Amino acid sequence: MDLKSNEPFWLIKNGLIQSFPSLMEDKTCDVLIVGGGITGSLIAHQCIKDGYNTILIDKREIANGSTSATTSMLQYEIDIPLYKLSEMIGDEGAIASYKACSDSIDTIEDIVKQIHTRAGYKKKKSLYFAARKKDVQWLQKEFEARRNAGFDVKWLSADSILKQYGIEKTFGGIISAQGASIDAFMLVHKILAYNQKKGLQIYDRTELKEVKSGKTFNEVILNTEATIKAKKIIYCTGYESTNMIKENFVKLISTYAIVSEAKPEKYKKFNNLLVWNTEDPYIYLRTTDDGRILIGGEDEAFRDPEKRDSLITDKEQKLLHSFQKYLPLTEFQSDFAWAGTFGTTKDGLPYIGEHKDFLNTYFVLGFGGNGITFSVVGMEMVSSWLKGKKHKLTEWFRFHR
Repeated sequence: MDLKSNEPFWLIKNGLIQSFPSLMEDKTCDVLIVGGGITGSLIAHQCIKDGYNTILIDKREIANGSTSATTSMLQYEIDIPLYKLSEMIGDEGAIASYKACSDSIDTIEDIVKQIHTRAGYKKKKSLYFAARKKDVQWLQKEFEARRNAGFDVKWLSADSILKQYGIEKTFGGIISAQGASIDAFMLVHKILAYNQKKGLQIYDRTELKEVKSGKTFNEVILNTEATIKAKKIIYCTGYESTNMIKENFVKLISTYAIVSEAKPEKYKKFNNLLVWNTEDPYIYLRTTDDGRILIGGEDEAFRDPEKRDSLITDKEQKLLHSFQKYLPLTEFQSDFAWAGTFGTTKDGLPYIGEHKDFLNTYFVLGFGGNGITFSVVGMEMVSSWLKGKKHKLTEWFRFHR
């Protein structure tokens, strides 16, 4: 098969799972969720569970934003190493953030079971290897920090990595017991279908155009000229939130990914493994549930869609070169290639909480390489706030920190 596509693999693989109407009549609700990707679907799941009258809207088709382009590696590791994050914000906040992400992987497994789907979910180990000899010293420091914090980690030598996984040209690395992968596009649709039966109202092609804030509710005006009166608005809009919030709080990055042809037998030894390394930008690798290998990376510090997409062919070749460098004996016939945009923050942590410029509103913005696990944390944080309770991570994930 010699098909190349600039559409993300998940859209092609899954096709049109389900469709939703646009909102053409006025509504009232307890909670309005803006954004129908993985974050919005998780927040909606929790809001329905907690008994709130909930509406979810998206200006696109559901899950056709960043969720369609994610590589869906579920890791507790944050882009900033634990030992560095401890130096930045203290041990308490750093360890709590890492542990919350670790717990999130188990929460996703619970959700998958609850809604009676797999959506490509599979528990896996995570290998973080040194790509350069000079990285070994700090990576071993990171290993000690994780072990001392109670994470299930082991140090593997370069020889052990080669023997177990066939990965060459490493200088050793950390193997973590906690990790997983999923088809996030499919998971969104499964979560929403489950909660639609429980009363969740879902509208796509429905764009928020204006918000009139009151003391106890917000009136939202839509592109369809319908309105929604909501006690709370929760924005799950990812990097597009930069169009709403004035300050410069996130750096937008373009990233690239390729997926091989399906060869389940050839890639079997990687089925239980996530791989990433210490290069800057790092590369990452996983298998898919239909027996392909996905490799991503080659990040660029810009978001311009035309410029980003014009580089796909070149980036595909560079990713292939990286694959051949580390796995020269493993066949890889490229099948799909695409690009996406994501955000990075100064400390690798998300922005989840209130913002002084928006009344009756929360933002859940799971920036970083493990944004899905941050979204799960956001689900739990929002649930606490809506009940008038505090959450221990509020201080570290807030705006203006």
